Formats: sequence, structure tokens, C-alpha cells
Amino acid sequence: MSISGLITALATPFRADGTVDAEAWQRLLARQLAAGVQGVVVAGSTGEAAALADEEYDALLRAAVATLGGRMPVMAGTGASATARTIEATRRAARNGASHALVVTPPYVRPTQQGLRQHYLAVAEQGGLPVVLYNVPARTGCDLLPETVAELAGHPNIVGIKEAVGDMARLKALLALQGDGFAILSGDDGSAARALLAGADGLVSVGSNVLPGTFRTLCDLARAGDHGAAEAWDARLQPYHDFCGVEPNPIPVKALLQRLGIGHGLRLPLLSLSDAHHAAADHLAAAVDALEALSSH
Repeated sequence: MSISGLITALATPFRADGTVDAEAWQRLLARQLAAGVQGVVVAGSTGEAAALADEEYDALLRAAVATLGGRMPVMAGTGASATARTIEATRRAARNGASHALVVTPPYVRPTQQGLRQHYLAVAEQGGLPVVLYNVPARTGCDLLPETVAELAGHPNIVGIKEAVGDMARLKALLALQGDGFAILSGDDGSAARALLAGADGLVSVGSNVLPGTFRTLCDLARAGDHGAAEAWDARLQPYHDFCGVEPNPIPVKALLQRLGIGHGLRLPLLSLSDAHHAAADHLAAAVDALEALSSH
């Protein structure tokens, strides 16, 4: 199944008592499907994967597969600091029906480029799912460089990269590796329009939890090469790009979702949105329906 277009990195909704809200999860999935999203990520960093128990992870993934599987890729976040744990998590995701594994570079341990290469080859060969590389050095402490990606892109079970470094020189180096078996996905909402206009295959988005139709329109326009319309649509989204960066992800986007009636809060050590940003959250949440109504999806 192709990984391209708009892919939402789903937030995990909790009840006020901190337990997973299965009913809100179903409404979030339905929101994505109705708006024409072209893929989802379950239990990535936006989904607070590190705070989920195994049985919660399994239930979330199985529900997403039941609702969306066969209609679009359902990726599972499986990256861990150790290769053996990443392989184990990838096999678990495969058993629960995921179509792909989104594998972040190992956090905290800061492997060398050769260590990253061997890590990803082991996961690709032993994990049982097609692997999408995920590079987000601001969070992990290591940077998967384009020359290392070039060594991995030819592996038949490594099928793409989510690149969160919003730098056009980095994107240009990765686009040289693009092909039928290797997709280039932006992992940064704020620079996604530029990346897609330059030829990236898609966007793994945080903001599309709240505005799936609006982000789908942005992706369609940019992928079609309509610079003027894509840039105008991106300008409409700029306040949301900015807001989603006021505190660490997924704090801001979950504040917006809560105002839409989907979920309550986060799990420690993450806290809910600071009081100073509540007025902005109220204002942006109130504008969601009008923006979504402009979308053709």
C-alpha cells in the first residue's frame, strides 16, 4: 500500500481519569477517514507511545486496523533505544495488523552512522513489517544523515523516510534517493508545503488531527505543483503551525482536540497546555469548522 499524501500522526485521547478513551479514539479515526486522510500513524511520539502500556498499544492499533485497515496504511510507531526492543515492538505491531513500522532513530543512546545503518537493517530483516525511517534529531539526540539513508534506501523492506529536519538542503539530498520503492515524507507541518512543492511524496502531520480536510487540501495542491494556491492555503494554516510549537508536541494539539470534545489531557511527565496559551487555543479551536468547510474533502 502506497505511503504518500496526508498521513496523520494520531494523538492518543485519554479520559479525565487518565485512562485511554476508546470511544474518543473511534471518533478521531472517523474524523480522519471522513476527511480523506491517506494514512495514519498509531502510537508515535504524538501518540505518547512511551506512556502506553503494551495492552493499550495493542488495543489502539487493533481498533485503527479494524476501522481503517485496507483503506489506507496504518503505521505503528515501534522505535526504541535498543535494536532488540525495536524488533520485538515491530513484530508486535505486525501481529496486531499494522501495515508499516515507523521507526524513529534510537533515542538518547546517540549511535554512530554505522550503528544506525546496522540497527535499521536488523529491524528491516527481522521485524516482519516494511520500515519507514524516522529522523527527528531535536528529540532523539542523533541525526540520520542522507548518506546513511542512501545506504539503506535500496533495501527492499525499507520503504521511506519521515524527515523532520525542515531544511531544504537536507530535503534535496533525500529527494535524490526517491523512487518507486522509497518515499520521502515531510515530518514538519511548518515546512511541508515547501517540501511537497519540491517533490516530497507526502506529509506525516500533527495538525491534521484537528484539521484533516484542510491539511489534505494543502497536500493535494502542493503535490500538484500549484504554488500559488498551496502557499495561500499554507498561510491559512500558519497560526496552527505556530501554535503547535508553543509547547512540546503533543501538548498544543491535544489542547485543540480537547476543545473539539476528543480527549482530556496527557500523561506525566507531560502536562496540559499552560494557562498563558488557553486564549489562543480557544480562538483557534473556534475557527476549525470554518476552515474544514473550505476543504473539498
